[in-house]
Amino acid sequence: MTRRGGAALTASPVLVGAVTVLVTIVAVFLAYNANSGLPFVPTYDLKANLPNAAQLVEGFEVRIGGARVGVISDIEPKQRQDGSTYAQVTMKLDKGIEPLPADSTLLVRPRSSLGLKYIELTPGNQTADERGLRPGSTIPIRRARPEVVELDEVFNMFDARTRLGSRNSLDGYGGGLAGRGRDLNSAIEAFVPLLRDLEPVARNLSAPGTRLDRFFRSLADAATEVAPVAEQQASLFVNLDTSFRALASVARPFIQETITEGPRSEAVAIRDFPIQRPFLRNNAAFFRELRPGVATLPRSAPILADAFEAGTEVLPRTIPVNEDLADVFEALAEFSDDPLVRRGVDQLTRLASSLRPTLRFLTPAQTVCNYGTLWFRNAASLLSDGVPNGTWQRFQVVAAPTDTSVLSRGLPLVYGPNNEGLPSSGPANGPQRENHLHYNPYPNTAAPGQPRECEAGNETYDAGRTVIGNDAGRLSTETDGQPRGASSGVGP
Repeated sequence: MTRRGGAALTASPVLVGAVTVLVTIVAVFLAYNANSGLPFVPTYDLKANLPNAAQLVEGFEVRIGGARVGVISDIEPKQRQDGSTYAQVTMKLDKGIEPLPADSTLLVRPRSSLGLKYIELTPGNQTADERGLRPGSTIPIRRARPEVVELDEVFNMFDARTRLGSRNSLDGYGGGLAGRGRDLNSAIEAFVPLLRDLEPVARNLSAPGTRLDRFFRSLADAATEVAPVAEQQASLFVNLDTSFRALASVARPFIQETITEGPRSEAVAIRDFPIQRPFLRNNAAFFRELRPGVATLPRSAPILADAFEAGTEVLPRTIPVNEDLADVFEALAEFSDDPLVRRGVDQLTRLASSLRPTLRFLTPAQTVCNYGTLWFRNAASLLSDGVPNGTWQRFQVVAAPTDTSVLSRGLPLVYGPNNEGLPSSGPANGPQRENHLHYNPYPNTAAPGQPRECEAGNETYDAGRTVIGNDAGRLSTETDGQPRGASSGVGP
């Protein structure tokens, strides 16, 4: 019975076919996933950050010392906060190498000239007491070594244009050098002294202090700046050719003589220019001091023109005056040599210093309010102006206001208490509207510490109000004899 059952199992074509298909499926599955690791086999998973993936794909190998220790299971791009990017790869490694030291490094290397790559891991020098990389850890980007030039990148340089240029160069060099072997030998022999002298020059250029690398970078920057104006520069050379062609007609003898006399002219300039420096320095200081005056010329030019016009008539008459003044100046010279005069001048200097505060206080009375000119004008009018009875100096009656209501009591004709007609015990302060004292003994004259106003002669009469002293802040600086709106006094 047993033998019969076993014979029936192997003899069944359906069962044999099913087992064969199952074995084939398992083999295909294992072969397909071989690059990603066999199923149900534990792995040591790590992540690593790289500057770029460098054409890595999933399934590429990870090696240590040339031996395969794992595969790449995932590649994911990452972005930093500043916008730059890097690549993060996930590696499934054999459990036998766990744990890798924390200072391990990695490098993307070519596997063949067809573009295949792999990651080469280099374990670090971590001691046994230090903790290594745990599963799931990430190797930082600083552990990725600098990129190297791969073979496929070298081949990529030879594109169609480069190959065509190389072929043309070889053709040109071949035709140019054919039959010139002896000349080349002579040239190489002649290069020996040149190279001997070139060695110290090259040593100086290669020294770090010369910073030759910056020179070439600067040349590149200069070329970048010049590139947009290349056409303008080309036209510049065309125009220069036109200019030089025109100069060729006068090159001899005019330009030649100019060049010949140039050294003599430069020698004279070298000798004379230092002598002129004090003059130029003083001239510059002179014009610098003239700037404030020149700034006022637009306003003062008409006045100066009138002065020059009047001066042309007056100056010819000053010649006899100047001759007569010679004796005067000689007398003044003798007078200035007298020691007593110097003492007198010192006394006048002290007097002027003591009068300076007073003059500073009184000056605005004329320069702003024109009071000095008005005083002389009014003083002259005392003896010339007046009424049929005489001038103001000889006859003037000032009548006090009267009040007829006091006649019934036999009192003099007055207008209220403390009026100007009788002796008073106080300032007039009503009750009548006209019986108010208006008196300002020290009016404002725009002096230092006072409001900028000309109060004397400009006070308003406030009927029904007693005003004693300054009523500042209400008046302008206009007085009689000034143009309307002027801020400084002038003579009438």
